[in-house]
Amino acid sequence: MTDFPAIRRRALMGALGVTATLPWLGQVTPAQAAANDLVVGVPDNLTGLDPADVNDTLSQSACRMMLQGLYGFDPEMKLIPVLAESYTADDSAKVFTFKLRQGISFHDGTPFDAQAVKVNFERVANPDNRLKRQSLLAMLDRVEVVDPMTARVILKEPFGAFVNTIAHPAGMMLSPKAIAQFGKEIGRNPVGTGPFAFVSWNADTLKVKKNTGYWKPGLPKVETVTFRSVPENGARIAMLQTGEAQFIYPLPPEMAAVVQRSPNVEIVDSPSIIARYVSLNCMKKPFSDVRVRQALNHAVNKEAYTKVVYNGFAQPLDAPIPPKLGFYSQQQPYAYDVARAKQLLAEAGYPNGFETEMWAQNNTLAQRGVQFMQQQLAAVGVKVNVMPMETGVLQNRIWSVQTPEEAQIQTYYGGWSSSTGDADWGLRPLLWGQGFPPKLYNTAYYSNPDVDKALEAAIATADPAKREALYKDAQARIWKDAPWIFLGVENVLSARSKKLTGMYRIPDGGLLIEEAALS
Repeated sequence: MTDFPAIRRRALMGALGVTATLPWLGQVTPAQAAANDLVVGVPDNLTGLDPADVNDTLSQSACRMMLQGLYGFDPEMKLIPVLAESYTADDSAKVFTFKLRQGISFHDGTPFDAQAVKVNFERVANPDNRLKRQSLLAMLDRVEVVDPMTARVILKEPFGAFVNTIAHPAGMMLSPKAIAQFGKEIGRNPVGTGPFAFVSWNADTLKVKKNTGYWKPGLPKVETVTFRSVPENGARIAMLQTGEAQFIYPLPPEMAAVVQRSPNVEIVDSPSIIARYVSLNCMKKPFSDVRVRQALNHAVNKEAYTKVVYNGFAQPLDAPIPPKLGFYSQQQPYAYDVARAKQLLAEAGYPNGFETEMWAQNNTLAQRGVQFMQQQLAAVGVKVNVMPMETGVLQNRIWSVQTPEEAQIQTYYGGWSSSTGDADWGLRPLLWGQGFPPKLYNTAYYSNPDVDKALEAAIATADPAKREALYKDAQARIWKDAPWIFLGVENVLSARSKKLTGMYRIPDGGLLIEEAALS
């Protein structure tokens, strides 16, 4: 690690409007970097490169550079065929037949074919492999190789959202040869069909290189891509300002206006499908009373939340799922009404409020959010003790419990992005009565039999009209039950060099780099 020369550092800090010393974490100066090498500044270290065994969007984005699935998403997160040309589904929504693209090879030279689909899908679905994303394909019975370029997928039960589900990064294909060769170490040795091939990965740096045999003519347009982990916001911005990086995210909302003034940089601001909420443990008092949960929704000014926490780069959440997610159904917002909140609390037996604790990550944005919640709820007599935790510690406290009775969680400030683009993965992992940790992510421990029936019926059909009606019913019931304090939908906010085109941060927060070009 080298320090910025003092004069240069002071000049940069003045341009950014910051007064604290910025650590300079870069290893390559612009003069040393090749003109066609793309550097991306990211906030965290990667957790792995096996798409079926990672939970974080950043690691999924890294996998997307090297690996591809049968289906995927365009920059607007519309479903598109990738390694598959087309599919058909039977009326039962249990049998899906995929016609595969011909002439595609993995980076190790082995052909992509129906046998590769079988190996990958059955690997993810097998609970003995203990992969983090096993639940996405838990409905799989088997995959049949009809012929080398036709794969028939048979499910144990109807599942209408199957094609959207396999468009999730966990559905991407690894080379069967590499899976056999590397075993559990495949997450450090990924071999796919994507535009870039793996070069190296150490603690804070991932490097990939151009796949010269890529099946899409004219792509990729850059020679290498490097992900560099730079946790400190100011240091990431410094990298962009000096040309050491050409793309950074996330861009702190409060620094957007300052960065926008740079002549060589532009802000990328677009809607997301990232919902922010506070889950309320419905199996613990006082949150077991729906009046308390509704009261807390009335106690929080959602418009103020978007301004204070996100500097206006967000919108209030007006349904259990964000507007850009499939089968979204808008609800009547809970009006900001302190008097109504106090009335409901009094009716529930808490005229003087109560005390609770709120779990959250320890990053800057999360802490700003919980501090806002703390202030808002104090106005109705609810004292919130904030419990910030490092991500690994927080995940362990949520996922290590085996029964609802063991759960210590009271309230949790969190967020969710459905990387399938479908309402199923926006609702079922979070609000299905059979989705309590460690199975899924229902940290509200919410259970409504009518909601469960609607969610289960919606995935039991491939008919869009039937699915829409069922999800509309489920969302209305969830909204009324208020298992969350419904907060906001944050914008996807990043910054890039004006020399960079063709790189996108899609609505789930992930990155698409296939078409990236540097001028």
